[in-house]
Amino acid sequence: MPPLESSRATPTSFPPAAPRKSLRLGFIPLTDAAPLIAAQELGLFARHGLRVELHREVGWATIRDKIVYGELEAAHAPAPMLWDAELGLNAPPTAVLTALVLNLHGNAITLSEALWTQGVRDGASLRALALSRQGERRVTFGVVSLFSSHHLLLRNWLRTAGINPDRHLRIVVVPPAQMFRNLSAGTIDGYCAGEPWNSLAVREGAGWCPAWSAALAPGHVEKVLMVTRRFADRFPAEHAALVAALAAACAWCDEPYHRERLAELLAVARYLNLPTRVIAPTLLGRFDCGHGRNEAVPDFHVFNRGDTNIPTPEKAAALQHDLIGAGLLPPDTDPRLPRRLFREDLMRAALNRHPVDELIPSRGLDDTFCATGSGTIDPA
Repeated sequence: MPPLESSRATPTSFPPAAPRKSLRLGFIPLTDAAPLIAAQELGLFARHGLRVELHREVGWATIRDKIVYGELEAAHAPAPMLWDAELGLNAPPTAVLTALVLNLHGNAITLSEALWTQGVRDGASLRALALSRQGERRVTFGVVSLFSSHHLLLRNWLRTAGINPDRHLRIVVVPPAQMFRNLSAGTIDGYCAGEPWNSLAVREGAGWCPAWSAALAPGHVEKVLMVTRRFADRFPAEHAALVAALAAACAWCDEPYHRERLAELLAVARYLNLPTRVIAPTLLGRFDCGHGRNEAVPDFHVFNRGDTNIPTPEKAAALQHDLIGAGLLPPDTDPRLPRRLFREDLMRAALNRHPVDELIPSRGLDDTFCATGSGTIDPA
């Protein structure tokens, strides 16, 4: 699918989806929750006849469980979590799917200032330290979920440095918003997480970043719109409207012209609750790695360009291959599963019904659409 372009015409309202209660849409306070937040604040959900409640959650296990138990209709979720939910690896097995990839990249690896003081500068020097610290003093890294690109990225980076992630150090699960606090407290030595938690650690002098995901795995799928198959089957009109509204939001978020305004939307208390100066740099393609190293990374966050948003079976198959390689799935995992989880057909049907380029606010309409949105926020 070619990049979606902003329309210069006045956006059109489509017939409302089948009326029912508000859709509960879960998110974690991360920069890559931007499409959900933008869709709410730009009024895109309302223009598709939807009333959406955004529910800010603490961690990915909570997101997964609330999807499984029907407490959320949809959520922004790490793509590998689809396999976790579908196969019932950490919760009752539940048929799930995605009809929209929300973004690529957006993550980085952060190491503590204590490691820097001890002479760590890269993976090779980390290996020497990790081998010297065993038992209770083992080097400990945090990841946001075992079923996440963060875990896969970290494992691959460690292996490239000759570090066995299962033998030479400890990997623990820490909710994204708690990474910085745990690093500062010394309970973990490093982490792989999404923005803005890497930039915050650098800005506060608690950590530094040797690598970021756009360089480690260019083009990797990050977050997806996760729903149960039951929801998609029972409420196809609402699901299609949700996919189309978020696809339009992804296109809006990807325009460089909108990035400063996007950082302002994300910064408010009900969303990320952090200063715009912490959120904005990576959205604008600037990454402060710490210790005087600043990188231009124009693809740090990718929300729409190219075929980003299309959930192709090939993307899903590549993810399943990586999960098997990391030992998170058995080698005999059903090869037909990727096609059930990534539903390109549903995305194309949704966008045929709701042409996205008719609903993307143009530059001249920012003030009109960046208002209150149409739904409500549940910060629980």
